[in-house]
Amino acid sequence: MDFEQTLAAHGLEPLRRAAMGTLQLNLTRRCNLACHHCHVDSSPRRTEAMDARTVARVLELLAASPGVGVVDLTGGAPEMHPEFRQIVRRARALGREVIDRCNLTILLEPGHEDLAAFLAEQGVHVIASLPCYSKENVERQRGRHVFDPSIEALRALNELGYGRGDPRLRLDLVFNPQGTALPGPQHELEADYRRELERGFGIGFDRLLTLTNAPIARFGRELERAGRYDAYLGVLADAFNPDTVPALMCRDLISVDWAGRLYDCDFNQALEIAPGADARTIWELERLDELVGAPIATAAHCFACSAGAGSSCGGALV
Repeated sequence: MDFEQTLAAHGLEPLRRAAMGTLQLNLTRRCNLACHHCHVDSSPRRTEAMDARTVARVLELLAASPGVGVVDLTGGAPEMHPEFRQIVRRARALGREVIDRCNLTILLEPGHEDLAAFLAEQGVHVIASLPCYSKENVERQRGRHVFDPSIEALRALNELGYGRGDPRLRLDLVFNPQGTALPGPQHELEADYRRELERGFGIGFDRLLTLTNAPIARFGRELERAGRYDAYLGVLADAFNPDTVPALMCRDLISVDWAGRLYDCDFNQALEIAPGADARTIWELERLDELVGAPIATAAHCFACSAGAGSSCGGALV
């Protein structure tokens, strides 16, 4: 199934970057968890991490690119990077919004006990993975003994003011479906989460973001072992929605990996698909807005972002 041909069949042009609003940094592949749906194969055994030279160059590019309003920190567990806090401070000092894609359990790990307070002090937007409000479903996807610490971490964030309507302390949760189903309507799932988390645990949050599982890395290998890869790709392609295309995250985001290589999105990074732009690393740019108008590399996994209501780092698209 060819994504470019599908675009053409709907009268759509090949994808190009329309703006340069978000700089997404994959700081490290190291993580305290090894979730089944992780598309970058993070685990406690991974050692890849941005070195000091790469961090310094990224911050130089950020300072030279005033149109980039958001710095999106991911991993692995980005908080495990030794310069995580310095990156946050520098980006906030430049007036940029900072997103921490947090697995929640990291907030309870030794050496990170004051991390939640640091995030609140800096006004970091926390986007936290919680693929269900059911303990059984969460631990099926993320591993045993993960749900209770996640709830404890959410309570700690709530106590600091996160998820209580303060625009400076935003707490969003991320839902990934089990298996090969597409996410249900985001607003309906959000209502379910809000009811169940409040009733069961007294927990509040701001928004629920629904993400479709991309058929790559661990999840892709799981599909192949089960003989379901082609069927799932067919489900995604059949659900292609042309209305999602203008809002696809690759249109205004650039992804930088731990080695300073550029990618059109985090999924392309995981698959090591080179960007459509001429520049391949952060050292080939003087400003990030040089990438505006550049072609975007696509492949079959792009159907995951454009199926149904769409899927992105910010949840549903339509």
